[in-house]
Order: sequence, then structure tokens, then C-alpha cells
Amino acid sequence: MKVANLVGQRFKEKPSDCVIDSHALMVRGGFMKYVGNGIYSEFPVLRRITAKIENIIRKEMDAIDGQEVLFPVVLPAVLWEESGRYESIGNELVRFKDRNGSNHVLGMTHEEAAVQLVREYAQSYTKYPFMIYQIQRKFRDEARPRAGMIRVREFTMKDAYSFHTSQEDLDRYYKICFQAYNRIFQKVGVPEVVTVKSDSGIMGGSVSHEYMLLTPVGEDSIVICNECDYSSNMEAAENIVENTKADSDKLLCVETPNCKTIEDVCAFLKSDVKTSCKAVVYQKNIDDKFVVAFVRGDYEVNETKLRNLVGGEIHTAEITADDCLVAGYIGPYGISNEVEFYIDVSLKGIGNIVAGANKEGYHYTGLDLERDLENVNYVDISKIKEGGICPCCKKSAITIKRGIEVGNIFQLGTKYTETMNMQYTDENGESHYPIMGCYGIGVGRLAASVCEVHHDEYGPIWPISIAPWEVQICCLRADDEDTKQVADKLYKDLTDIGIEALYDDRQVRPGVMFSDADLIGVPIRVIISPRNLKESSVEITTRDKSIKTMVSVEEAAEYIKNLRLKLFADIESHVQDYK
Repeated sequence: MKVANLVGQRFKEKPSDCVIDSHALMVRGGFMKYVGNGIYSEFPVLRRITAKIENIIRKEMDAIDGQEVLFPVVLPAVLWEESGRYESIGNELVRFKDRNGSNHVLGMTHEEAAVQLVREYAQSYTKYPFMIYQIQRKFRDEARPRAGMIRVREFTMKDAYSFHTSQEDLDRYYKICFQAYNRIFQKVGVPEVVTVKSDSGIMGGSVSHEYMLLTPVGEDSIVICNECDYSSNMEAAENIVENTKADSDKLLCVETPNCKTIEDVCAFLKSDVKTSCKAVVYQKNIDDKFVVAFVRGDYEVNETKLRNLVGGEIHTAEITADDCLVAGYIGPYGISNEVEFYIDVSLKGIGNIVAGANKEGYHYTGLDLERDLENVNYVDISKIKEGGICPCCKKSAITIKRGIEVGNIFQLGTKYTETMNMQYTDENGESHYPIMGCYGIGVGRLAASVCEVHHDEYGPIWPISIAPWEVQICCLRADDEDTKQVADKLYKDLTDIGIEALYDDRQVRPGVMFSDADLIGVPIRVIISPRNLKESSVEITTRDKSIKTMVSVEEAAEYIKNLRLKLFADIESHVQDYK
């Protein structure tokens, strides 16, 4: 391919709407173009990258006996009604009617389609286990798309679904998929991806893990222990709090005028925020019933944990003067029976708590939950903090980092096979529901994530395994006959031996040519110029600047061939074998 013919424009100016580097560089480099909110078209450069990622994924899925299928983008609503998700999922799911008035959805995930595809085929135990996967476009009406390909509404996803006749067999295969995912991320050039325990969310199931690429611009908070191998998504991390209990004081109701925040109350009473009780109020989506989460004043509510306890979606409450709650003065002692409330583990063992008195302008001091409330049930609904206690080794060694989720795996159990009545007959003629696993990778998000952690101020630095081309030839004086002849021959020689080469023979200034080359990010660059040819040499560099050398014209193709093999070997050195 010649740069002169490459569709897509490269430019210097950073787009004003790009909040992270990968987004800006991929727009400037002619990788993608904005179409609508969270919707992008891919130019040929990005398409070559995502195609290579897809091929790596296919190879690893095929290696663990996966079979590629293809599900529809548009699905009849009746399938989602069978699973119960047609009503339970919010506005992320796009629902519409066709011309005949039938309800349909745009697939944002394909568990229902997977079950529908194989439930007639897999009616005998002899068909199990098996795994099917697809690489498909999906649409999720994301509320806050941002950061280019990192958070979009339309995206390409690899999702796989495995079916088993026992939990033991799912556990066995889950470990195999776990290893396959590690290999995929290692092969695309990001071995620094970490695996964390996660919450299953709308997918369901009891066991799930996320693959996180650690980067300061990541939207997810990752909990990591500095003393052991524990890691978890913030949503799933258990919060362990050890309080030192002081002698209890008398319960007093004291006036706290104009003190509606926990900080105001503690400042007014000259008390420690660590002995205060903060009330965070939500309402259930289904009926608007109030749900109050009580946590220690210096902790935050983990809404995912709370949502799982409530058993449904919740939203931030709107409290009016006619309601049974008094905004700013809510506490667990004397709270209305109309309210569903939960008390976090961070409040356990505190003898003298400051809490709302459920009365305008008043708070309690000296509240002892075990003494003053009946049958206190502590639950974990708070976020773990930096320096917190590790749930695994029990040491105060927790650190919080940011990351981008690039993949996830779930043990779904029988959530979908039961609701959709998929059964098989065992060797004794008895019927059972198959047990499922689910395994997903966002292709475009992975490409953008690699760019985010492998770039400099000038452009992406693509690992050779997914780079759009392996070599870029820069002919600095295409109007010079000898220079053009050497460049043309090297381009043909590399192409003939199967090396992917991008050839820039435009008659532009060297600065423009190098700037465009940096924005494309090809890992090996060959510079051919009249000055270099005076010494019968060409200059060969790598995009990451680790190599810069002069090589004779006659040896250039062989040197590039060996350098290419070395770059691939460097990536393969991080790829773990299956155990």
C-alpha cells in the first residue's frame, strides 16, 4: 500500500472534543471518524488493526475447541421476554417495532440468541460440552459515551458461550478460557493486563472476572493488594473494617441547625467523621420505595453491592416535604417503617455514633447500634479504601488503581437455560438444564486501549502483532531517480517475501512524511534518501526509538526480515503456554 493512495487524512491539531490521548491520536492519524454520539466509522488503518486482533482471538478460541457462529443484530423481543431481560434491562437496550408491529431489540449481548441457536441441537448429554463464539457488531445505548472507542454505543465484540452438564466441567473449562484470554492479551502486546474479580451485573451468574489494562485514564477502579495476589474490581471488592469500640455514652438528641452534610455536623459537634453515620438515600426503580444506605462518615456507598442486596435497579432519591424522610437529618434510630434500610459493616463496633435524628435540625450523639436498635444486621455496601484491609491476606495493604476493562468472563449457571427452557436428557433419561459460561472481548476498545498505553506525544506505537503494517518505507526524494529506484525495489522485495509494507513516495517535506509516519505508528521504519545512498546505506529505526542503525542497501531486506522476527519473538516471550 502507498500512503498516497491511503484513504484517511492525518493532521496536527488536537480535536477539542478528545479527552484522552488515544482518542485524539486515532482521530488525527486517520484511524476513525465521528458519525454520531458514540458511533464511529473505521478507516482502513484501524480496520487492519482490528482484523489482526480478531484473527488472534479466532486462533485462541479455535485452540480451545470453540466453533464460530454468527447471531443476528436484530432479535425478536420474544427471546428477551423468555429470559426476563426485556423488561429488567433499562434504556441501554434499544427496543423497536417492525412494520408489522412486532417488538424487536438491537442485540447488545447475545445469551438469548445462543440458547435459541442450540437448544434443539443439544437435547442429549452426548452433545456436551461445547463452546460457540461470534465476532459481531452490537449496539448499546450508552448514557455517557466518551473517550473515542473506549466507551461507545456501537461496537464490535467477540462473545463466546459454553454449555456443560456439570459445574465441575464448567469450572474446568472456565480455567481454560481464563488462560486463553491471558494469551490473547499477551499476543496483542499488552501483557500488563491484570485479572480481577468482578460483579456479574445484568449478565447474572455467581463467578466472574474482568481483564483490566491499568492506565490512569481508565474509568474503572481496581483494588490491588501489595502483599498478596488479591485483585478485584471496586464493585466486587469486600470491605473489611475494624473499629475500636469506646465506652458507650448516653443517647442524646441535640440541635444541629443548618447542618445537613456529615462534614457540617461533625464540624459543629467537634466530633470525628469516623464515628459518624452517613445516610445515602435511593429509590427503587420499580416502585420508588425509599432505600437508605447507612455507612461510616468517611466511606462511600458501593451502589453495585447495594443494588444486588435490593434485588433490582435503584436511582438517587428525590425527597420532598411530604415524604417520611427528613433530608439531611436521616438516621437508623427511629427511622420510618416505610423505609427499607441497610447498615454497613463500617459502622460495626463503634460505641458513640453521631447520626441523624429523623427530625429537622437535630442529630443523635452517643448512638450505639447494638444497644439502641433491635437485631442489627450488618451488610457490606461500602467501597474499600486506599490502605484498607485485604480480604485475602488480611493485611492493610490495599491500593487503588485505574483501568480499562478489555475483557470479561462469567459463569452464568442455568440463568438462561432455565428461563428459556433448554434441557438435555442424561444417560438415565432424566432431564436437566445445561450450565453456561460466557466470555467477551471488545475488539475496538482493545485497539484503543493498546494505543492508550503504547504511544508518545507524536502518535501510537503499535505492537507488531497488530500493527496496520510491519514496515514503512519513507522515500525522502521521490523526484531523485536513484533514490526512487532503491525505494521501489525494497518495497517489492519486502512484499515478495511476505512482509507487510507501507510505502510513502509522496513529494512532501521530510517533516510532513515523518509526522504522518508517527501518527500511523508502524513499528519498523526505513528512511531512504540521497544523503544515505551516498554511503550505499538506508536508515532503519523502530517506532519506539529502541533501534536506529544504518544498513547497506544490499542487506536491508534481510536485516528488516530478521528485525521483524525479533519483534514478534519479543511478544511471544510473554505468551504463556496452556497448563
